[in-house]
Amino acid sequence: MPFSSLLVEVLACTACKAHLPLDPRPILQLDPEASILIAGQAPGRRAHNSRIPFNDASGNRLREWLGITYETFYDPKQIAILPMGFCFPGSGQSGDLPPRPECAPIWRTALLRHLRHLKVTLVLGQYAQTYYFNEANLSVTNRVKAWRTHWPHIIPLPHPSPRNNLWLRRNPWFEADVLPALQVHLSNILAQRLLQKPPPKVI
Repeated sequence: MPFSSLLVEVLACTACKAHLPLDPRPILQLDPEASILIAGQAPGRRAHNSRIPFNDASGNRLREWLGITYETFYDPKQIAILPMGFCFPGSGQSGDLPPRPECAPIWRTALLRHLRHLKVTLVLGQYAQTYYFNEANLSVTNRVKAWRTHWPHIIPLPHPSPRNNLWLRRNPWFEADVLPALQVHLSNILAQRLLQKPPPKVI
């Protein structure tokens, strides 16, 4: 299926409508030219309301972690944002509920097939990591500690939510070791993309 047709179908999806607290509103950012993929969990309420992924404190921290600007982050030709669940799943007692399980098996393989220029996938949080990695019963902490295992193509990261402030304080190695390497890696990918762009036409 052509990418444009597939995206229209995804954005009109109502597969999990009966289980959502609000009307279905798939939130994702995608273009076949993207070289960086952010595999998140599910949009929060603010993202749902604004229709902009990571339009919250988690997004501010994530952009800081990646060392990229707001403009670059929201350029779909550079960065794809494809959560495990496309719609806001609702709030629980200790944060948002898990992403709905319907999205990934229905849409993910078809969408990823169109991302032929990917250089790296950033896998945020427990639910996305469970999908991407085969390590049984491995905690997010241990998986992120083993970040070199799948480097440079797949990189596990904790979720950038403010709820993880305590985790960050307990694991200073993440900001000291992982983030500097990650920022250099992403900077190189984005710079390479700029070099590959055709020069503007002279009229």
